[in-house]
Amino acid sequence: MKKQVLKSKDPKKKELIIPHFKNEEEESDFWLALNLADYFVPEDFERASFPNLKPTSHPISIRIPGTILGRVKERANSMNVPYQSLIKQYIAQGVEGR
Repeated sequence: MKKQVLKSKDPKKKELIIPHFKNEEEESDFWLALNLADYFVPEDFERASFPNLKPTSHPISIRIPGTILGRVKERANSMNVPYQSLIKQYIAQGVEGR
């Protein structure tokens, strides 16, 4: 494979020459040692969107009165959804102001 050359919009910046890597470790070492500020200016970058990525979730502990939890579980059961998923929906709606 050929090397890839990337150029900045700023002519004062160096060209970035990306070699063909033999393995993932070699590629990782290359990128870890690289300072992109030596090669690019902020205007060179485009905003990226990854709409199909699943949001990362984090486990939490929360104290909920038993009566409220019971009502949530009953409602989740009647909707045929897991009660924790229903709680997440409720929290999201509250945060979004609905």
